[in-house]
Amino acid sequence: MPSTRRSVIALLASVFCASAASMAGVTVIGKQVYDLTRSELALGFLGLAEFAPAFLLVLLTGAIADRFERRRVAAVGIAFEVLTSLGLAAYAATKPTSATPIFGLVLVFGIARAFVAPATRALPADIVPADRLPWLMPRQSATWQIALILGPVIGGFLYTVDPSAPYIFMAVMLLLSAIAVSVVQVRPVREHEPAIVVSDPLQEAAVEGAAAPVERGVASGRAHLSEALEGLRFIRRDQILFGAISLDLFAVLFGGAVALLPAIAEERLGVGAVGLGWLRAAGGIGAGLVTLRLAFRPIQRLVGKKLLLAVAVFGLGTLALGVTRNFAVAFVALAVLSGADAISVFIRSTLVPLVTPNHMRGRVLAVENVFIGASNELGAFESGVAGAILGPAGAVVLGGGATLVVAGIWAKVFPALRDVERFPGSVNEPGPVVNPG
Repeated sequence: MPSTRRSVIALLASVFCASAASMAGVTVIGKQVYDLTRSELALGFLGLAEFAPAFLLVLLTGAIADRFERRRVAAVGIAFEVLTSLGLAAYAATKPTSATPIFGLVLVFGIARAFVAPATRALPADIVPADRLPWLMPRQSATWQIALILGPVIGGFLYTVDPSAPYIFMAVMLLLSAIAVSVVQVRPVREHEPAIVVSDPLQEAAVEGAAAPVERGVASGRAHLSEALEGLRFIRRDQILFGAISLDLFAVLFGGAVALLPAIAEERLGVGAVGLGWLRAAGGIGAGLVTLRLAFRPIQRLVGKKLLLAVAVFGLGTLALGVTRNFAVAFVALAVLSGADAISVFIRSTLVPLVTPNHMRGRVLAVENVFIGASNELGAFESGVAGAILGPAGAVVLGGGATLVVAGIWAKVFPALRDVERFPGSVNEPGPVVNPG
């Protein structure tokens, strides 16, 4: 349908612009904070400032994403991110000597992003039918990975030209993202909409479990606490879902080496802002190559085992990054660990929205966003604290080893996750198909 095609294009454009802005910002904010403080601990607190809003506002943000039109929630939230980016640009232009205002602005940015994340993450399942989501998700991931490559490189280059320039770039890209997401059209969803069995491997994947009456769009009344907590309860009741999300939480919590890249780049590899940008881009290159392959040959069998294996490879790549002093080895290690993470992202991003009833997606994805935020930003805080105690290399090696341990423990504690054979592909398979052996 033409309207669906336009909505997909608009969504992908919004994802690209927002992701490029975000990655440029992450790169230069970390660099600027480290230049001002020379402290790994400060990098850790930067991650905590990014994480805190998503955690503290989880009950509110998910309920809002379910009760109001998601594209409008996203557009308004991104507009506030634009204003915050302009604030960062204005402060950078003053030749700052203190990082404290940066932390305050990052906190405000995190508040806006806490509202944007569950709304935007639910949109793919809102604009295409269930059988088309596995076709859309790799393409959205590929779009994000391209931004992951370009954003840090552009940010690092602009930072060497003028410290305020990357923040202006952020503001422009975020404004374009807000415009794009505002034109996305949500398809009408029928009550008890069934799954469609297809033969195309790009489309053969999960369907909505527990079909339920749709209560979306603009709704009256305010969200009750019990309603907001339903996302937590839903995740906790489903052991496969709980295992997959918690695996990401703890694996990346311990493997958050990327947060220490400003210190690693300068102290161990001897490169500046441009080199740091390329190190950040290495992650996008590795993940992009893997995502490109998934777009044409998505994972269809041994889903659970491949998820656990991907986490183990992520840990090995982190270990390699921690022990090397060679830029090329570090570049390859970052590409490998990011490629492994892309496999994990593909499995979760396909599974989670499709096994969640439409009327609960905002709440469930808000909770998952906290888990993801915890694994990234809170992981950055853990890495910063460990870096202050052990040094950057010691912290990264410790994190890589812990990630390998997590993969082994989850294989034992969550056998239902380990034994997931494939994504469900018919109306008679409402949940992931599990290998009976």
